[in-house]
Amino acid sequence: MAMEIGHVHIKTTDPKKTAQFYVDNFGATMKHEAPNGNIQLDLHGLQLNVTTISEAQKRKQNLGIEHIAVQTDDYAGAIAKLRSNGAAIMLEMNNNGRHVCFIEAPDGAQMELIEKV
Repeated sequence: MAMEIGHVHIKTTDPKKTAQFYVDNFGATMKHEAPNGNIQLDLHGLQLNVTTISEAQKRKQNLGIEHIAVQTDDYAGAIAKLRSNGAAIMLEMNNNGRHVCFIEAPDGAQMELIEKV
């Protein structure tokens, strides 16, 4: 089962200011800015998603690095492994035809598992 980093999600009260920090200090480049203010950056090959707190999101949200997303070509195998290891799966959903789940990691951290297309 192959896995790769999908993105790192950063929650902030000011996405523009936070994105500019990564541009000015670490050489990130703008990939996309959505009408709602959410921003995608390219940090030397690593996608950073910079957003604010979402009223629609029901699972816990933290400011700072909220979660690291990992993509897999074997979602069924990966989710079975997580379950067999007793991982706390917080949410499973279908996002644009791909299976996605959020897993509670130690100390309140979160991981996102995304089915690679």
